[in-house]
Amino acid sequence: MSGSRIVALGHYQPPRVLTNDDLAKLVDTDDEWIRSRVGIRTRHIAEGETLVDLATEAAQKALANSGRSASEVDLVVVATCTAIERSPNTAAAVAARLGVGSPAAYDINTVCSGFSYALATADHAIRAGAARTALVIGAERMSDTIDWTDRSTCVIFGDGAGAALVEAQEEGAEPGIGPVVWGSEPEKGDAVVITGWDPVISQQGQSVFRWATTQIAPLARQACERAGIDPSELKGFVPHQANLRIIDAIANRLGVTDAVVARDVVDSGNTSAASVPLAFSKLVERGELNPGDPVLLFGFGGGLAYAGQVVRCP
Repeated sequence: MSGSRIVALGHYQPPRVLTNDDLAKLVDTDDEWIRSRVGIRTRHIAEGETLVDLATEAAQKALANSGRSASEVDLVVVATCTAIERSPNTAAAVAARLGVGSPAAYDINTVCSGFSYALATADHAIRAGAARTALVIGAERMSDTIDWTDRSTCVIFGDGAGAALVEAQEEGAEPGIGPVVWGSEPEKGDAVVITGWDPVISQQGQSVFRWATTQIAPLARQACERAGIDPSELKGFVPHQANLRIIDAIANRLGVTDAVVARDVVDSGNTSAASVPLAFSKLVERGELNPGDPVLLFGFGGGLAYAGQVVRCP
């Protein structure tokens, strides 16, 4: 095999929308304060829907958009940091819901970079001949980790899921998923943490902001180089939806002047591992990207872990 490609995307968000005005009733904040600092206007919060529910909805939409059936899938990978059940893992539970027969199924947790990690491992499995068709899902219920009295974090996060249907390409075809650039800075891992049996998320906002705005653009440029493309040739850039100021700073440093830059954080908040596929799926659904367009995906955050690759738009 010469690699793999994304055939279709799908996404899902819970129907409940939490506005900045809603949050102002819970903590000392307001719409202007939130927008000026993180750029978020709304976020979606799950009520009565489990993590598996969110992941399954997104996966079903990706399958429907691909024209493939669940019976063709032989690998399911779910990127998440908010799974409650230890066993079965989220991927196996989603596979059971979808009716996928005997797949390899595993979860991966690199927090906000999880989808790009999961996409890379699926691509590697296909290249090695261990799989032919994979469902790669990023799904989070970040609301389970939020201290609703902490205005520094409760205004940031939301729930949702995004999924990609990935399949093998025949020998000689141009790879639809480029080489991954991935890594971490574990000595700074305490900058974003989710701890305890009743988990609560906390982060060192300024440290994360400085790291993301100074270190991610050079790494993203490496991903372009490995794919044999200049950042100026990109048609789309889908970074982790952490913070609007971070997104704009990275895009400016990278020089993606003619690319569509995903800014779904405004409407969805930070959905961790779900943010990249969620934002990517929305751009495709709205017709802002065309089939075959080169798009840079890049996740970063908790860990501090990062991963990114150039893909061809389905």
